[in-house]
Amino acid sequence: MEGEEDYGFSEEEDYYYADDGDSHDGLADNDDSALQWAPPKGSTTKVITKESLLAAQREDLRRVMELLSLKEHHARTLLIHYRWDVEKLLAVLVEKGKSCLFTEAGVTVVENVDDDAPLSSSSTITCDICIEDASADTATRMECGHCFCNNCWTEHFIIKINEGQSRRIQCMAHRCSAICDEAIVRNLVSRRHPNLAEKFDRFLLESYIEDNKMVKWCPSIPHCGKAIRVEEDEFCEVECSCGLQFCFSCLSEAHSPCSCLMWERWSKKCHDESETVNWITVHTKPCPKCYKPVEKNGGCNLVSCICGQSFCWVCGGATGRDHTWSRIAGHSCGRYKEDREKQTERAKRDLYRYMHYHNRFKAHTDSFKLESKLKESILDKVSVAEERELRLKDFSWVTNGLNRLFRSRRVLSYSYPFAFYMFGEEFFKDEMTDEEREIKKNLFEDQQQQLESNVEKLSMSLEEPFQQFSQDKVMDIRMRVINLSVTIDTLCQKMYECIESDLLGSLHLGTHHIAPYKSKGIERASELSSCWNTKLGSTDEYLPSE
Repeated sequence: MEGEEDYGFSEEEDYYYADDGDSHDGLADNDDSALQWAPPKGSTTKVITKESLLAAQREDLRRVMELLSLKEHHARTLLIHYRWDVEKLLAVLVEKGKSCLFTEAGVTVVENVDDDAPLSSSSTITCDICIEDASADTATRMECGHCFCNNCWTEHFIIKINEGQSRRIQCMAHRCSAICDEAIVRNLVSRRHPNLAEKFDRFLLESYIEDNKMVKWCPSIPHCGKAIRVEEDEFCEVECSCGLQFCFSCLSEAHSPCSCLMWERWSKKCHDESETVNWITVHTKPCPKCYKPVEKNGGCNLVSCICGQSFCWVCGGATGRDHTWSRIAGHSCGRYKEDREKQTERAKRDLYRYMHYHNRFKAHTDSFKLESKLKESILDKVSVAEERELRLKDFSWVTNGLNRLFRSRRVLSYSYPFAFYMFGEEFFKDEMTDEEREIKKNLFEDQQQQLESNVEKLSMSLEEPFQQFSQDKVMDIRMRVINLSVTIDTLCQKMYECIESDLLGSLHLGTHHIAPYKSKGIERASELSSCWNTKLGSTDEYLPSE
């Protein structure tokens, strides 16, 4: 459902549904108290634009510079090495000390020495790279102490920038891992290739996104040019200011309660199989050797697979090639062979199992699309109802019910790919016994069916022509929608808790993570301010080119 219009709550909406029941039957007495005011909270995800990228980077640079009393290029080198994870950097500092922190990142800090002091104007050095003598004004010494001629330094920098290694250019000296001062790199390269120096600056700036696990480009097509920064967990779903909702971890469409690996496999499987699965079932039979589907294109009951195996179309059993119109040599369909029968049944069972989950996944996906198109007609009914002289003037319960319907429909559709892999043998074959798998499957399916039943009731209630009803009947529908919305929210929360605690949480494999359930839907990222008071270098110096 990538690229679908967002129907989540806006940041201006101040209400949430109270959780005070497991079914709408027990909530019949609810009234406006079912909606309680909650103070709005600031977004924990931020949109980073070209204008705010420098401010975002400087925010972390300043923290490290002030904490460790470092120059800007040293702080940047440390942050790039630790992938802009300030907390990890501080943890290494506490655990291993400043010396180890600097050494691992290739930072050389010379204390009580003026690093910018030039070589003596009367002195000459022999460059160990080109073996040529160079005067003091044509040679440069790095903080690590190694000195080479400017021509060799420049060639070294140009090669590294063109190779895409400009974020961490190491000293040329043998076995020296010190990172070169970015100001020196910029100065020497700009003399020969000004455009390449600009490219170097852009790489340094964009390292905040490219090397930062908590910041990623929005995967919109065409690209909106914005990045998203999350503050807490990278396993989450976010919405860019361009309107695209996506999984922050794998950058595909939002797919919880599926894990990223499950969704990747399911997408590939659906792309490969869904359009032809019905035709395959009706018109083909699996080859007994390679199990690929084979179509019969003639009247003879002896068919051959592309793998070379011949088999009987009637029973599916492997045979030789000798045959007549009436019989196949050495073969009788009346003879029962258990192993062959098991293999055939296994192939059919796997296919029917996939069809079961795929059909339900597609049904809820299609329902989501149809209900999304109904939004305008339902809002038109609200407009008509508001013009009538009814005692009920507030119809926000309709839009809130719509939002709940869209979110729960999405959860339902993705719960089927999750169940396909959770209770199959592709990922967790050795993690559960057959008995444990059956118990957990029944537990999950019970919750899934409860959610499905209430979602369909909510969908039906919202499609009622309430703009034509009497005052009392409108009030009845209103209470039904509010109660169903509360129930559905509770059921979604319980389903996610079941997945995290009883299903995935009990397994040894830690490769499957799901984005947490959010009652108000996927959070829309707010714009990060591009204004940041700082004494670092000028903004224009580091802005990326178009």
